[in-house]
Amino acid sequence: MTTHMARELASQPDTWARAAGLRAEQSLLPAHGARIAVAGCGTSWFMAQSYAWLREAGGYGETDAFAASEAFVDRGYDAVVALTRSGTTTEVLELVERLRGRVRTVGVVGDADSPLVELVDDVVTLPFADEESVVQTRFATTALALFRASLGEDLGRAVDDARRAIDGDLDPALIEAEQFTFLGTGWTVGLAHEAALKMREASQSWTESYPAMEYRHGPIAIAAPGRVTWHFGAPPAGLADDVAATGAHFEADALDPMAQLVSAQRVALARALARGLNPDSPRSLTRSVILGS
Repeated sequence: MTTHMARELASQPDTWARAAGLRAEQSLLPAHGARIAVAGCGTSWFMAQSYAWLREAGGYGETDAFAASEAFVDRGYDAVVALTRSGTTTEVLELVERLRGRVRTVGVVGDADSPLVELVDDVVTLPFADEESVVQTRFATTALALFRASLGEDLGRAVDDARRAIDGDLDPALIEAEQFTFLGTGWTVGLAHEAALKMREASQSWTESYPAMEYRHGPIAIAAPGRVTWHFGAPPAGLADDVAATGAHFEADALDPMAQLVSAQRVALARALARGLNPDSPRSLTRSVILGS
């Protein structure tokens, strides 16, 4: 079965490289030293978490990340970045409407013709990363590639690693596993949450996600033979041994963490197809959440 998700997933090295070169668009993002918030829903919220950590840890300024429906934006921010693939998500539109004329807003969006474009002060459009599949892959990671490049990162290694992730063999143990727990530290916590969401959306799999150092404060109790603990980035010392003691499979490698997310996306797709599911149109989900009045 050929799916939009499969094609869009495989295009990520090219869309990342393209986003890394968008210098004019990157200049529209809040300047060095600005105090900002980043808001989105679902996948976009998780990418906001990763961007916020990278920006603040890199010395670019205080940066908070919020789910758009729960955003505390009346805190004297210099700017608010709204991240949304469709540009039609109700909570995001309501948030930027609330901020009009009071706080500078910057939209990062896949659909250049969406309502968000007219509501924000500045907009970065990524139509080449927009998607037909309900399950997001490339828009989320391409937006994060844009953010990383805007912070001065060279994404050459990430692009190369993504190609390796796309071409590599998948471990059958990952396709057949009963349960997944995804972990991260720092900016990769957002990636762990996103990997868990992808697995739930595409393949209806039982998944959890946590900051890695929190995992041993209770969640490790779920680890067992036939289950997977998957860490993005370099795992904390001793974690692999602790997981091994439970009999669970521990997954980690040296690829760039965004490329590791690509691997997780591939597993989610493979699990969906193995179960006869259509990842382009998952149960109970739509491309954009538009709430009625």
